[in-house]
Amino acid sequence: MTVPTPAATPVLRTVGLGKTYHDFWGRPRVQALAGLDLEVAPGEVFGLLGPNGSGKTTTIKLLLGLLSPTKGEAFVFGRDPGDQDAKRRIGYLPEETYLYRFLDAEETLAFFGRLFGLPSALIKSRTDELIKLVGLDHARKRRLGEYSKGMARRLGLAQTLINDPALVILDEPTSGLDPIGSAEVKDLIIRLKQAGKTVLLCSHLLADVEDVCDRIAILHQGVLRELGPVDALLRADDRIQVELKGPNAEQLAAIRNAAGSSLVSVAPPRERLESHFRRIITEAKGGGSKP
Repeated sequence: MTVPTPAATPVLRTVGLGKTYHDFWGRPRVQALAGLDLEVAPGEVFGLLGPNGSGKTTTIKLLLGLLSPTKGEAFVFGRDPGDQDAKRRIGYLPEETYLYRFLDAEETLAFFGRLFGLPSALIKSRTDELIKLVGLDHARKRRLGEYSKGMARRLGLAQTLINDPALVILDEPTSGLDPIGSAEVKDLIIRLKQAGKTVLLCSHLLADVEDVCDRIAILHQGVLRELGPVDALLRADDRIQVELKGPNAEQLAAIRNAAGSSLVSVAPPRERLESHFRRIITEAKGGGSKP
């Protein structure tokens, strides 16, 4: 297997990557992924999108070395996905949170820290930092069997980051979280990017992807259908939006006259529901809103 030149090595790279699942007798049953070509650059937040059965999970498992490809190649930090040094630099949050329900948050993070061979002092400091980061300081001594799904998801995020990974793979990270928790996860992804981490994000919540991703890839039935920067893919070049602050009736009339039949609408901008929700809750917490 040819390894790319280190100076130009992307964090993730696939070349004609494909996976076909076979039945008991070895006959081809399902082509889950067909000829995928991708590159994810260091420090990039990359969104992998598609409906159920599109090949997203198969792609992640191939990149993690949990599956072997039927054809093509995959590289993680320029190495084979099974390389142990590459694996140590990865943090992975699966779609379902699997944690030991009889441990508490501190014991859980300590357990995963020891799996990575981290020194005890570092495990202690990272545990304290991450529990606070995901908002579980009040429940750090509670058994995980008493956690809600959202709380377990938050701890799963902390576990994903215990080894301070250079590459973070998040599969439906906001699953089970309320709107505030979802917004906090997006804020965390942005902070990871600012810290120079690379993030591969899979999510069915397209608004989350739109808010945090630099580029996206859309898969359907195992085939790459679209790839590019979010802004470029979502830009509608056949329309122009003009935003005015406090326009008067005369200005609006002038716009209507100048635009003529090409005018679609003139109305105040619409606030996104998530922004509105966060503002209301923030004001309520601070006592600044009316009942």
